[in-house]
Order: sequence, then structure tokens, then C-alpha cells
Amino acid sequence: MQIPHWQLPPGVSHGTWEYTQRDSIADDYDDYFAFNSLFEFDQPLLLEEFQPAGLVADLGCGTARALVPLVEAGHRGLAIDLSDPMLTVVEEKAADGDLDITCLQANLVELTPDLVPDESVDNAMCMFSTLGMIRGHENRQRVMENAFRILKHQGKFVVHVHNFWFNLRDPGGPWWVMRNLIEAPLSKKLEVGDKYFPYRGVPDMYLHVFRARELRKLFTKTGFKIHRWIPLEVTRRHPLRHAWFCPALRANGWIVVGQKP
Repeated sequence: MQIPHWQLPPGVSHGTWEYTQRDSIADDYDDYFAFNSLFEFDQPLLLEEFQPAGLVADLGCGTARALVPLVEAGHRGLAIDLSDPMLTVVEEKAADGDLDITCLQANLVELTPDLVPDESVDNAMCMFSTLGMIRGHENRQRVMENAFRILKHQGKFVVHVHNFWFNLRDPGGPWWVMRNLIEAPLSKKLEVGDKYFPYRGVPDMYLHVFRARELRKLFTKTGFKIHRWIPLEVTRRHPLRHAWFCPALRANGWIVVGQKP
């Protein structure tokens, strides 16, 4: 039975709630994404950016596929997710590998100081378009503010998101882009970039895809200094080649490294 909209946590759609509560999705998450090419790029980047070793908070950690290599390299991990099934898998990984990972079940929009104190983590990340799973601009801004709050000075926050304009390259994508640009300004429930689609048995999965200006504003309005801005090529295995040429249309998405001044 679907829970009423007013009972959902802030920033969580019905589809996202269903996704986070399914044991089956958590149990086969690693196998499902085993050959995802983004992992080949972001893991070395995270190891490079998060130096020296310290406490890394993974916001929307899933099964901690990005956090585990960092902890194996000497970091300590704080795995934060709304999904109890996902965190169960993380706890099993930590126990099996004797890894220093603490798990916290929480909504990223409601990450209060009593859950994670101010300036308590060295670095943080929100990978695999998790920020795009947060519904509503104000809620996404609140996630950014929470990340800024928990970081120590000079701490880095690494985010991956998808590009709105890249949908023009998908079958039916130009029609979706045009319809979204027309409908969203007239709707109280839809924003430019909001997508609903069937995904892994969830009929109405939600994802927000970003425009570059919108993403930059999220970082700068929060107070982050943008340390690196990396447009990704279509396979997401490498930075976009010839990034000076129409990056807003050609990039599959971005990995952005923000730093707290």
C-alpha cells in the first residue's frame, strides 16, 4: 500500500521511498552495477582528492561501493542512507572486511547536528546522482547546506549528477526536454529537470537532471568554492574530450569538487 504524500520524508518521492525500502534492490545492488563505467573514473578521483586520510561521509551511500575503497586505503567511513536494507549490506561488508565504517540511517534533507555534528568530517561525497534523487530545489539546497555544515574547514565535497541537455541524445529525449521546459514553469509539482520513469521494478522512480548554471549556483550559494568541474563523456569513463566545445550539450553529467573555505 502506498503511503500518503504528506507522510513521506522531505525531498523523498513515492518512487524513491519504494526504492529505498526494497530488500531485493539492496541485495543485488552491487551485482547490478558491477560493470558500471563511472566507477572506473570516480574511485581514483576520490582517492586523489581526499588527502590526507580522515573521516569521509558518504551521503546516500547505497551499499558503500565508493566508500569501501577509501576505507581500505586508510580513511574512516560514515555511511549515511535512508535505506535500512542498503545499510544492512554496508554493515555486512564492514564486518567481513574489518572496515572502520559507521552506519547512520537518515534523510539527507534532515541531517541535523544531533545526528552529525558541525565540522565533524574531513571530506564528504554524494555520488551516482544521489543529489538528483532529492525532490525539490529547496530540499537539494538543504542537502548542500548540511554537507557544508558537517565539513571541517578546507574539507571537500564531491558530487556527481546527470546533465539535463544530454537527454536530447536519447530516443524521445528532444520531446521530453521540450515538454518539460513548457510544463514545469506552469506546474506547482514539477521543476525543470524533474523526470519520472520505471526503474528496477519501481514504476515512478524520480530523478532530477541538472543544468550547469543550476548546479554551480547550488555550490556557490551554499558557500563552497568550486575546486574542480569535470564534464563527463558519454561512457562516463573519462572527462569530456575537447570540453571547450559545447560542454553543456555534450556532457553526460558532471563530477564537481567543492571545497569549504
